[in-house]
Amino acid sequence: MTANELRRLYIEFFKTKDHSEISGASLIPQNDPTVLFTTAGMHPLVPYLLGEKHPSGTRLVNVQRCIRTGDIDDVGDFSHLTFFEMLGNWSLGEYFKEGSIRMSWEFLTSRDWLAIPPEKLAVTCFAGDEDVPRDEESATVWKSLGIPEQRIFFLGREENWWGPAGETGPCGPDTEIYVDTGIAGTADSRPGVSDGKWMEIWNNVFMEYNRLADGTYARLGRTCVDTGMGIERTITILQGRKSVYETELFTPVIAHIERVTGTSYGSDRSTDVSIRIISDHVRTAAHVIGDEAGVLPSNVGAGYILRRLIRRAVRHGRKLGLSEPFLAPIAETVIGMYESVYPALGSKRGEVISELTAEEERFLTTLRRGEHEFEKLLPNLERNPARVIPGRVAFRLYDTYGFPIEITEELAGEHGMTVDRQGFDEAYRKHQDTSKADTGTFRGGLADHTEMTTRLHTATHLLHKALREVLGDHVAQKGSNITQERLRFDFTHPEKMSPDELKQVEQIVNRQIERDLPVDYTEMTLEDARTNGAIALFGEKYDEVVKVYSIGDFSREVCGGPHVGSTAELGTFRIVKEQSSSQGVRRIKAVLES
Repeated sequence: MTANELRRLYIEFFKTKDHSEISGASLIPQNDPTVLFTTAGMHPLVPYLLGEKHPSGTRLVNVQRCIRTGDIDDVGDFSHLTFFEMLGNWSLGEYFKEGSIRMSWEFLTSRDWLAIPPEKLAVTCFAGDEDVPRDEESATVWKSLGIPEQRIFFLGREENWWGPAGETGPCGPDTEIYVDTGIAGTADSRPGVSDGKWMEIWNNVFMEYNRLADGTYARLGRTCVDTGMGIERTITILQGRKSVYETELFTPVIAHIERVTGTSYGSDRSTDVSIRIISDHVRTAAHVIGDEAGVLPSNVGAGYILRRLIRRAVRHGRKLGLSEPFLAPIAETVIGMYESVYPALGSKRGEVISELTAEEERFLTTLRRGEHEFEKLLPNLERNPARVIPGRVAFRLYDTYGFPIEITEELAGEHGMTVDRQGFDEAYRKHQDTSKADTGTFRGGLADHTEMTTRLHTATHLLHKALREVLGDHVAQKGSNITQERLRFDFTHPEKMSPDELKQVEQIVNRQIERDLPVDYTEMTLEDARTNGAIALFGEKYDEVVKVYSIGDFSREVCGGPHVGSTAELGTFRIVKEQSSSQGVRRIKAVLES
């Protein structure tokens, strides 16, 4: 079974269970500063898990592209990836644990669907702790389906608790489904032990709680289900492969790397790891840059993660003997594989290729300088009996030569040394304190659904429309970041705004606030929304039925976020800064004052 067939079958199955298919969201979360990337299918659905009505109903199914970098050091093994596609189904206040588990069992084991032999399956359930009790209910359902007690494992919060996606939000215990890969494993093999024998393919999360800002858990007013099945891992099992890299989602990319490096995948473990890391990181970078709301390499936030992935791929290319740029042609192969499924990736082909090439060339220059400096320092460093590179030395390589700490750590490891990461972090913090800018990620935000963030989110609608009135209809939102203190709004515009233009925008927004305009929404098809003059952002693929929020007779946008009831609740709007964000994109920071 191919990835394309699995996508189709999954959607088809849940449609037979009265689920509505919804579109996947951008890889770059909008209006949520608590995370850098969309990390799970549930992430874009947080408002609906918290109680908002979804225009497509209470049973949903989709395919969501995700990025997780917490396990980046594990990339290169048989299953860990930074970019992956997640199949998901949701119940918003309808079926719960039993319904979810029984549907999963049917899809996995029925001859009409995946037909995985039941004896190959094992499951894990939440063991409970001082905050939440042991999940006996899920275990009982699994037993009733024929899973023997010895293949039901109770694990702790690290393995069997999900969420929230950010600091706060919906969360709960989960039950994870594993498949026996046929690999021998170790003496204590069981689900949760990474020895290759058991591979997790599905995670059913039971949203029973809301984590609050003070760290406590409150029961949600209604229970919801969020599930996720990784496409890459599932087809690995269905195709009888030993790793995700042996499936059609990677073999064309690996073949390309073999050609340009002159290496042979499968002949040497070290070579295999480097080839896997390059193929994973280039695939991720292509999707991040080529996303509808894609970001570019930078030194902060999601742009820094992207830069780290690109530069790590370059580093492993050098290990395979490549000294000249090589990423762009590999990215071409990735785009060719995915553009029929994700058309935006194809339409942004030129941008993906040019950005990868520019970043790779920049880094090759940095790498040569940094490695030369490291080699000069090496004789003295190796005299240290503890074989630890001081944090201040690692920070000087970073600050003076642009040499990433991760690369310093890799080089140190190759020479049997470690880096004083705590010392590096302290030096980095001191540097940040003396040159602090409003960058990175922030705590709080729309995931919290606080009164202040809701007010600021509503204000972005007024700001967007005001900018279009003052500057022209070419203005389009390119990003938004909201904290408890301020809103940040990125938009397309070729030049710096004049003081008079900024004053006009501020006056227009405050005039609408003074008018005490009602804020409400209606549900309609996307075609009707556009016919009625609603703005749809980022060129995203929307669901057939959408929410259109209207602010009186002034603003109308397709949106799913929280809003105030009327503009009089906002206070006084004030722009505090206007600056460049990237080429052709400007950024406004603004506040609401009572």
